[in-house]
Amino acid sequence: MALNRKKKEAEDLASQVEEEIEEDAKSFLKEKKEVNWNDTPILSTHSTLLDLAISGGRVYEGGIPCSILCEIHGPAGSGKTAVLSEVGADAQEKDGVIMYEDPESRLDQEYARIYNIELNKKNYYQPETVSEVFNKVIEWYNDEENKKNKIKVALTDSLAALTTEMELDTGDKMGMRRAKEFSAGFRKNARMISNMLWLCSNQERESDNGIVTPGGKAIPYYASLRIRIRQVKKIDSDKKLSSGVKVSKVIGIESECHITKSTVDDPYRKAPIYIVFGYGVDDIRGNLQYLKDMKKETSYKIGGKSFLGMDQAINFVEENDKAEDLRQETITMWHEVEELFKFNKERKRRR
Repeated sequence: MALNRKKKEAEDLASQVEEEIEEDAKSFLKEKKEVNWNDTPILSTHSTLLDLAISGGRVYEGGIPCSILCEIHGPAGSGKTAVLSEVGADAQEKDGVIMYEDPESRLDQEYARIYNIELNKKNYYQPETVSEVFNKVIEWYNDEENKKNKIKVALTDSLAALTTEMELDTGDKMGMRRAKEFSAGFRKNARMISNMLWLCSNQERESDNGIVTPGGKAIPYYASLRIRIRQVKKIDSDKKLSSGVKVSKVIGIESECHITKSTVDDPYRKAPIYIVFGYGVDDIRGNLQYLKDMKKETSYKIGGKSFLGMDQAINFVEENDKAEDLRQETITMWHEVEELFKFNKERKRRR
């Protein structure tokens, strides 16, 4: 009887927390819709197709607006850190400021250099608890130099690694404290988030209710954009030794990104993304494959040339400075496809 009573108490508490979070999030997202995109910087994931999937219907080249909370979630090894790093690198390239929160304490300087990210004691932290994450973001945001910069990006990788003071001190038997702290943090700092991009990664876990992400309902409710990423296959490369012997190696992964929630543009779009080890997101590879698939070609075509192999096509693009031409061709094709599905009905007449 006592066990059943405790179970009922836990379920009631969970339901109460979820209702509170949902109400807070509704008001937060209503506030987000008032943001004027004309004054909002847009950042790139370095994947043309993912940028378009995120906001191609509102911005010609797509990308992530610097005025939202965005969560990228997926299983281990799917490419979440790579996408975060590419966005951070783009922000710094555009003279913006970033902070990198690393609760898992596993980001090394060598990995950061792959993306040309500059990390130092002022913008790199290893928080342990949810409250530390929010405190560090607030402190960083309110720095006088950072506050006046138009491009501000906080990267947190990942939320799943965070704990709470209660869990550290006395344990959290109900398991609700982390969700409540996330909810309170987002609610109190809604205005701050509206003036920056907060990009978080999160793990996926299987439960009786299907795939869930750690941290409760607060993050899915408050996020204006959620991207699920999962590995589809590995990228193999074949080479020949001077002796003529053929050797193979896995040089990267192909993942699929699915927009599972968006108040930025149309949701439920999908985009492939190619990540090469030691390099990052390979946009040339992605665009070549997309155009070949969309045109039902048997070879990769660019600049009036045809190539049977991907490596040869990539080499031609790089050696002849054709990357931007290829990207623009991909954008044009994407918009042509979107135009086919444009909803051309008259605006509703309200009685």
